[in-house]
Amino acid sequence: MTISSLLGPLFHISPTIPATLTFTVLGIATLDAFSLQGKGGNLLIDWIAGFSPEHRERIIHHEAGHFLVAYLLGIPVMSYTLSAWEALKQKQPGQGGVSFDDGELASQLERGTIAAQKLDRYCTIWMAGIAAEMLVYENSEGGADDRSKLSMVLTNLGFSASACEQKQRFCTLAAKTLLQENWLSYQALVKAMRERASVAECQNAIAEACEETV
Repeated sequence: MTISSLLGPLFHISPTIPATLTFTVLGIATLDAFSLQGKGGNLLIDWIAGFSPEHRERIIHHEAGHFLVAYLLGIPVMSYTLSAWEALKQKQPGQGGVSFDDGELASQLERGTIAAQKLDRYCTIWMAGIAAEMLVYENSEGGADDRSKLSMVLTNLGFSASACEQKQRFCTLAAKTLLQENWLSYQALVKAMRERASVAECQNAIAEACEETV
């Protein structure tokens, strides 16, 4: 848009064209931010990035981290998604996600009655995607929604900003440890999710890998 504005006079382009384009793009961005909570942008980014196999692999490894740590900590997994479109249909943020059976969690958080041990379990699950990316790729590109959710939950429970950061580091380390200790299960789960296996099939893959390490 900037280039069209600068070069417009040279090519006799009406100034109304870049102006109209600018207002249209800004209008769509505003609608997405306030009406769709950024989900439209996620869909566009995911569609563009979908042409990269590396991007898809990173999403699989990220979501497999959430899935496996939830399984190990006894939190039932209901479903998983590996694209922004699938996440949108399941009313999840981001470019993928894992849904848990956490019906009591919201009410406990609202009342502020959640046990410290249970809170740590969920925080560890939320940080597990970032931990998985760090182990596989030595950096994390995803996880903004995970960090935001953890921060929001802890802030509502009265944690200070420094306490939130400390909890995030602690739970990321705990997730890393669980993944490292169950690495064969993690690799088996990644393979199953890559093949778009069902939740039950993914759980069987984890269990079979655990038996092989015994």
